[in-house]
Amino acid sequence: MAPDPASHVIVHPNVLYVGTPAFLVGSVNPNGTPNLAAASSSWALGSMLCLGIEADGQTALNIAARPGITVNYPSAPLWPALVRLSRLTGRDPVPDAKADRYTYEPDKFGAARLTPQDSELVDAPRVAECLLQFEAIVRRMTPGLSGEYFMVEAEVVRAHADPSIVRPGTDEIEPGAWHPLVYAFRHFFDRGVEVGWLPSSRMAPHPPVID
Repeated sequence: MAPDPASHVIVHPNVLYVGTPAFLVGSVNPNGTPNLAAASSSWALGSMLCLGIEADGQTALNIAARPGITVNYPSAPLWPALVRLSRLTGRDPVPDAKADRYTYEPDKFGAARLTPQDSELVDAPRVAECLLQFEAIVRRMTPGLSGEYFMVEAEVVRAHADPSIVRPGTDEIEPGAWHPLVYAFRHFFDRGVEVGWLPSSRMAPHPPVID
């Protein structure tokens, strides 16, 4: 039964994160040390990712100079690491716009209690604790209308997955085994139960059955 249109009310949410996977961006600082930042604005099309990256953070400076990055997807138990990173910045001095909320931290991996893992095709490290990791090359950075962020288009050049989320005998992610950390209205969630799939799925047992 369709909902009654009259039952909807006007709301004013302070953020529009309706439920997107959280991720961790690895990059390289000017002095060659690793940087790590938490983010949650992204979408994918083919081999391209479009990431929303804050313009005044160290990550934006790093990838403008060295376009090799990693995009690492934490599962639900790692949510405390994102909280630990949420008020830290790799920029020194801290930008004025962040001075009242952020603290400079040169060792973001250590602060997050995460482990850097060498990549194969880019200089930026992966996050060892993340079950799904992408190595990517930034192809374009487009300033947002407000000037507060960049839309970063990055081409995935290598994907790494823990065997626990790979369907045996294939190089495909097992959808039912993969539980990304979902960020919705500033709260973290585990992924819910599967309710269906598209006809184009290569992993489904049969075409979807719908009325």
